[in-house]
Amino acid sequence: MREFIVEADGGSRGNPGPAGYGSVVIDAATGETLAERAEFIGVATNNVAEYRGLLAGLRAARELDPAATVRVRMDSKLVVEQMSGRWKIKHPDMKPLAAEAARILPAGQVSYEWIPRERNKHADRLANEAMDAGKRGEQWDAAASRAALDAAGPGSAGSRALPEPSGPPGDATAGAAKAREALARARATEDTTATEATTGTAVTEATTGAGATEATTAAAVTEATTGTAVTEATTGAGDADARAARTLAATPPTSPETRPSVGWASAPDLGAPATFVLLRHGETPLTPQKRFSGRGGSDPSLSAVGREQAERVAAALARRGTVQHILASPLARTRETAGAVAARLGLEVVVEEGLIETDFGAWEGLTFGEVRERHPEDLNRWLADPEAEPTGGGESFAATAARISATRDKLTAAYAGRTVLLVTHVTPIKTLVRLALGAPPESLFRMELSAASLSAVAYYADGNASVRLFNDTSHLRP
Repeated sequence: MREFIVEADGGSRGNPGPAGYGSVVIDAATGETLAERAEFIGVATNNVAEYRGLLAGLRAARELDPAATVRVRMDSKLVVEQMSGRWKIKHPDMKPLAAEAARILPAGQVSYEWIPRERNKHADRLANEAMDAGKRGEQWDAAASRAALDAAGPGSAGSRALPEPSGPPGDATAGAAKAREALARARATEDTTATEATTGTAVTEATTGAGATEATTAAAVTEATTGTAVTEATTGAGDADARAARTLAATPPTSPETRPSVGWASAPDLGAPATFVLLRHGETPLTPQKRFSGRGGSDPSLSAVGREQAERVAAALARRGTVQHILASPLARTRETAGAVAARLGLEVVVEEGLIETDFGAWEGLTFGEVRERHPEDLNRWLADPEAEPTGGGESFAATAARISATRDKLTAAYAGRTVLLVTHVTPIKTLVRLALGAPPESLFRMELSAASLSAVAYYADGNASVRLFNDTSHLRP
């Protein structure tokens, strides 16, 4: 499930006086600005303008993804406390605005946080741009806006300051930002020729985040250019990031001996690869609660949302028309998702035991926080060691990797040159991607994999692999 941050503000020059609002919607995983809204609203109070900014931000978030969770951040204590239900709304101008804001998205999808004004600069500048435009007798023009640049401060390219790491075992956004900063520092100190020669190298940053299961909470950041796939499993440690960046900058594929044997430089005799389109099943009742749900649990079926997701992905795959076979894990949620696709494509579903989810032992059905509370030592070992099993004798990630490797080898041999849809789970998909990239086991915690998302890996005859797609959910958007 996607997560957005909505930052909103409003102001009045006179209170009441000429007023305007500003709102920005941010991707919580990457820090990317997805939408800006601002408007001059005539004569109003500060509080009315702030509520109008909130309304605009929530509507923009809903337009982007009505199923996303939203964290609203505002420097208005009044709006935050009233919308959180801690303060009563007494003013007659506020009541209808608050009621309207509460109707835009379900209450469970939205949370509110107060932040100091200096951390709300982007929305504040949008509001001021709107008021300035109103003073000129105009409306705010998105094309002319400098709010993002001004909020970032001098010397910045306009990129948003990302939050510090938080949550187990880290935060993908902060890790990615630090990696990019380290790469920039390293490139600045390298010989220009060596730096420019890195063009054609695909860099995948498997950054820190939480969740190898339905307890996933953070997103992997992928910077996909052309050529060789290189994975930097970053942890936010500056020295390690800088060393990795310098290594990348210093070793471009400049000779035939160092060029990749597949991908953009494929030899013509390799033939068509076996392409696995990896589909995570749709939502179950446990998915939005981020509960561990493996092969040893209750084997839930899809929820109503999950069934809708399955139909949407089936329609998208039917439009593409490239899938020739469908294989599914034996669990109910994957077979149900695969069935929806098979009905659209006119194909049969073959059950493949090797695609089943990891067994999470005694953690089945629990949230990450509940496991941390009940089994802290076991959880710490599991996060640190791929050989560690969940409490109660579940399956370690090392055992899962061995099983998935064997399944991959069997299927690539059986479906050489074919495009096969594998309907499976979080851990098997992340493991296939990890193995294709040659990434370390801890990278499992650094990828976001949404319900009903599509990924793809191609396997060539010489044993090389190419990750073609990861966590695509575009088909789920209205």
